[in-house]
Amino acid sequence: MPDDGSVEDGANHHRPAVNSKTGEVLYPGLSLGTELGWGTQAGGPEPNQVNVDHYKYVVLKDANWDSRNFNLDTDIALADKVDAGTVNAINPDLTAFKQRGGKLLMYHGWSDQNVPPQSTINYYKSVLDKMGSGPQTDSWLRLFMAPGMAHCGGGEGPNQFDMVSALEQWVEKGKALEQILATHVTNGQPDRTRPLCAYPQVAQYQGSGSIDDAANFVCK
Repeated sequence: MPDDGSVEDGANHHRPAVNSKTGEVLYPGLSLGTELGWGTQAGGPEPNQVNVDHYKYVVLKDANWDSRNFNLDTDIALADKVDAGTVNAINPDLTAFKQRGGKLLMYHGWSDQNVPPQSTINYYKSVLDKMGSGPQTDSWLRLFMAPGMAHCGGGEGPNQFDMVSALEQWVEKGKALEQILATHVTNGQPDRTRPLCAYPQVAQYQGSGSIDDAANFVCK
């Protein structure tokens, strides 16, 4: 282990936040593959400024609050109480939305350095637990995970795709897509394509042809 503690720091980024008294997992850790973004937004010597400001000005209402005084066991519970579901919208009961004919198309980059990808998967699963899984839920709810995509875009993997057109096809023509084409661009030129698959399916290489061509992958 390096004397600077870099291994431990990395491990801490990947570990979930756990209540020390109850053992409850409060929030998942960052996924493997997010490391390149740690020094810019999610990591580095200081916490994400958006999160710090949220505690300063919304939760604690103390502009002088020091993030080093953060108490995992109590401050998260306080934030949930103050928020009262306004920002932290994790209610899995989407019955009213479904009954109105709504279609929910979710996506998240596996290399998101700000918001753990597992948090979106956890929410998706909580909806299935509440409302049931299978074809009936697939008819209005889909999740697509994007390997190599950072927070809302960018990253080393194919990260450009058209979710609006996919949603349009679903809502207006009743065609739910099992996969969506994603493209990686370098210097304005596409250099890799890959299918994004409806979760929990993943893109698997068929064994021949370029690994940069989506045509050589299948969702399984």
